[in-house]
Amino acid sequence: MSLRVRDTPSPNHDDREDGLPIDVLVLHYTGMRTGVEAIARLRDPAARVSAHYVVEEDGAVFRLVPEMRRAWHAGVSHWRGMDALNGRSIGIEIVNPGHDWGYRPFPALQMAAVCDLCLDILTRHPIPAINVVAHSDIAPDRKQDPGELFDWEGLAANGVGLWPAEAAAPAGEAAALLAAIGYRTDLPLDVLLAAFQRHWRPARVDGVADAGTLARLAAVAAATGA
Repeated sequence: MSLRVRDTPSPNHDDREDGLPIDVLVLHYTGMRTGVEAIARLRDPAARVSAHYVVEEDGAVFRLVPEMRRAWHAGVSHWRGMDALNGRSIGIEIVNPGHDWGYRPFPALQMAAVCDLCLDILTRHPIPAINVVAHSDIAPDRKQDPGELFDWEGLAANGVGLWPAEAAAPAGEAAALLAAIGYRTDLPLDVLLAAFQRHWRPARVDGVADAGTLARLAAVAAATGA
C-alpha cells in the first residue's frame, strides 16, 4: 500500500539530547474508545503525552511529532541497558480500545499501514530488530500494549522486528534469558514472563515458564546474539 501521512501537530514534545541515537521503535495501542479521542488527548497540552505517529483502524496515518523531536510516549522505561527511552525512540500509537475498553484484533488495513510506516522509519534510523518493541516490553509492570492480539509475527515476516524459529539449543533459566533479551531484572519473574509472552508467545499469557515459553525465550535470546 502507498503510505500517506497526515500532519496533525501536537505541542507535546521537546528537544532530544544531543548525540543520542534514535535506535528504538516503540509500538503502543491507544487504549481509548476511539481514535478521535486518542488523537485529541495526544494533542492536549494539559495531558503532557504524545507520540510521533497514530495509525487508525482504517489505515490512516497521522504524524503528531517530527521524528527529530522527543515525543512523550514511553514514560518510565528500560530496554537492553537503556533507560528513559523517550530520548532515543520513535513512538507509534495504534488505535485499539485496549484491555479496558473492549480489546479486539487489529484490522488488516491497520496492520498493513503499521508495517509500511515502520519500514519507512527504518530507512531513516539504524534501529536493530530487537529494539522494535512493545510498550509492555519496556514498562512490563505498568503496560500491556499493544497486547497479545497484535501481529508481531506478521510484521517480522515483512522485515520489522524479530520473530525467530524455535531454539535448537536446550533452553536456559528464565530470568537469565529475559535479562539477555533486554528486560528489567528488578521485577517479579511472572510480570516479566507475561510481558515476554504478550510479544513472543501470545497463545499463552500467564507468566508461567512452561516448556514452550522457555523455548521461545531461548530462541529470542539466541537471535539477539546474547
